[in-house]
Amino acid sequence: MSSLTLFTVLVALVGLERLAELVVSRRNAEWSLRRGGVETGQRHYLVMVVLHTGLLVGVLVEVWARRPEFIPALGWVMLAAVIASQALRWWCILTLGPRWNTRVIVVPGLPLVRNGPYRWFSHPNYVAVVVEGLALPLVHSTWITAALFTGLNAALLTVRIRVESRALEGLVPAIEPQVSRVD
Repeated sequence: MSSLTLFTVLVALVGLERLAELVVSRRNAEWSLRRGGVETGQRHYLVMVVLHTGLLVGVLVEVWARRPEFIPALGWVMLAAVIASQALRWWCILTLGPRWNTRVIVVPGLPLVRNGPYRWFSHPNYVAVVVEGLALPLVHSTWITAALFTGLNAALLTVRIRVESRALEGLVPAIEPQVSRVD
């Protein structure tokens, strides 16, 4: 089997993983909305869907049109990074449980999650997205798609993280300063 065919199978597997995410996301979004969840950031959601679909389509178009050489030293390292990004993504999904979805839906009254990967990062799922978006194309040297997706994704994540952070601000309890009184 050629490296182009194997790469196509890898991209198809990532696509199937994304479909599994959407099934989980839809179920979890319904869970959140039934509990009074408030959705924000709808305007950028379609852009995110198009960009992430474009990543998968772009790598396939580029690999079959340009037929770049598979560079083992790069390809195997990038494959390991793709697998690690999937592991991190699913760790995030499992940690958030029914609160995880692909939209920005916050259920008032629920505390912020501060365990799992959220102990170290505010937005660990986006670390996985950035790694995967760079690594997947580079598994088979599709440099153009890697560069385009990375640049466009950086702009999108700037908006997405700002929207998500604002939505989550309401969950962070205000810390009142300790005032010492002398009577």
